[in-house]
Amino acid sequence: MANNNVNFILHAHMPFVRHPEYKRFLEEDWLFESINETYLPLLRMLKNLKKKNINFKLSICFSPTLISMLVDPTLQQRYVDYLELHKKLGLKEVVRCSKEQPECLEMAKTYLNLIETNFKDYESLYKRNILTGFKELRDFGYLELLASAATNAFLPSYSEYPVAINAQVEVGIQTFILEFGCRPDGFWLPELGYYPGVEKILEKHNITYFPASSQSVLFSEDRCDTGVYKPVRCKNGVTLFPRDFQMTNLVWSEEGYPAEKDYREFYRDIGYDLDLSYIRPFIHEPEVRVFTGFKYWAITGPGNEKEYYKPEIAKKLARQHAKNYLFNIGAKGRQVRPNLGENDPMFTLCFDAELFGHWWYEGLDWLEQFIVSSTEELSPVTLTTPVDFLKERNTYQTIRPALSSWSSGGFAQIWIDGSNNWVYRHTHKTVERMVELSNRYKYQDSLKKRFLNQAAREVLLSMAGDWPYLLFNKANEEFAKNQLIGHIANFNVVYTNMCKNAVNTEWLVKAEFRDKIFPRIDYNIFNYTDF
Repeated sequence: MANNNVNFILHAHMPFVRHPEYKRFLEEDWLFESINETYLPLLRMLKNLKKKNINFKLSICFSPTLISMLVDPTLQQRYVDYLELHKKLGLKEVVRCSKEQPECLEMAKTYLNLIETNFKDYESLYKRNILTGFKELRDFGYLELLASAATNAFLPSYSEYPVAINAQVEVGIQTFILEFGCRPDGFWLPELGYYPGVEKILEKHNITYFPASSQSVLFSEDRCDTGVYKPVRCKNGVTLFPRDFQMTNLVWSEEGYPAEKDYREFYRDIGYDLDLSYIRPFIHEPEVRVFTGFKYWAITGPGNEKEYYKPEIAKKLARQHAKNYLFNIGAKGRQVRPNLGENDPMFTLCFDAELFGHWWYEGLDWLEQFIVSSTEELSPVTLTTPVDFLKERNTYQTIRPALSSWSSGGFAQIWIDGSNNWVYRHTHKTVERMVELSNRYKYQDSLKKRFLNQAAREVLLSMAGDWPYLLFNKANEEFAKNQLIGHIANFNVVYTNMCKNAVNTEWLVKAEFRDKIFPRIDYNIFNYTDF
């Protein structure tokens, strides 16, 4: 039977949000929700497949900001607090639903069980560091782990500053090595943001491959004979795996599988539905309603009129959609194989990890069924990873890829737009001033070194692509603006003090406590000139 190679790459990322100066901080919930609904359930699902001797292959990238938060003791304790609070809500919901809303009782019990299981796994199995579970799966050969840029910066918007791109890449790889104990082969360009020349910096750090959007090869100056169904080489030998937009779109789009009416509605949550007197202890002060994770309604259709969610129907639908996806890949493989010299195609499928379980409640059921079905005897699909694929094949076309990303339109619209382009005149200036400082004060030690290292952290954090993304989407605009301005203001504290050849020790101690990230950063990366 003809074979279709499939490489799933999940990108797990959260912006760096850590505010220990507050008892609770609203945007820290983004991390806790993802651990609760995606990362821990994903780990359980993959380990169960391993127990069943199902031979699967997946690729996952954990962004350096997410890695830093997952191993941070303060945030680990806050996640435990989050679980304890939501367990209280779950117990309360079981009582309420049994009396007032019996149609929702089973889902209330399901959510409570999820919280209790996550608590047990988090505390007893992983000792609060869930990355150990993914490392174990990597060591057994089930997962391939990719590195990524330090703060998810959209690299094309800094293409005029190769020193800043190098800093993002180097610190990202450093974070990966510190946590996973080895050098990465692959590198995730944030938002799949490629610009011509970035591969030179990746080569400098011994990166052998990176995924990119379909536009990178389809709009290349060189005709790409194999389209998105085979890797290509850059001129320096680094391999590019182009994403298949069409196959990805079946899952991740407004018309994709997750939009089916019988799946669970994400936005209908008791945090917004129930009376404030009931829900107040479980939302944020003073009276900020938030998602609690307790959701009892199906998508149904547009508007507020929703039907109750029926999990047995949704799970059956997820299994059907997984098999439909397998069928579609097989059909597409038969269609494109003649253009590949009858060689087997490679489907590179890139998704945000949080789509599975968090945004799309049934997504993990879908992924599990797809993995299981792919291992069946007559399956048209073989799961693989880029490294395994490259070991078996080494002849690829060399092209000059085009500037691209995986955003709407395929280029840079989201990150460079009228709503957020003002960001770059400030972040570019911080990069220029950081280069100035690193050249004026080379190889300092003691307090000056710590002071300059903190400046380098603030530059990288200000470059995060999350801030312009949130500004563009008009979601959490004030928060994004405050984070960005805060990091630039913090950098300027160092800059103005160092211009006087002084160190603000009190400020430094507070800043290091607040921005607990990149412990081994060396500000001298901003005085490199070898590009």
